[in-house]
Amino acid sequence: QVLDTKDLQVFKVSVNGQDAKFVFGEKHSFKGTPLEITLPFELRRGQEAIVEISFESAPKSSALQWLSPEQTSGKKHPFLFSQCQ
Repeated sequence: QVLDTKDLQVFKVSVNGQDAKFVFGEKHSFKGTPLEITLPFELRRGQEAIVEISFESAPKSSALQWLSPEQTSGKKHPFLFSQCQ
């Protein structure tokens, strides 16, 4: 499985609660860096998988943007969104 990233530090990846191996592919100047995840088990047709990624972004991480609580409709919680689908 390959996901797009840009300027992220990834600490851990798990799939359905099991640790998964991961590596970063070759960095591209404006496309970012692919995050390649090896599932810890064989995925069967129709089987659901919950992928959890522990990561940290940096100020230059253009793929992720935050809204402060004041900028949201409820005004109570911050909101994280991605523009790099």
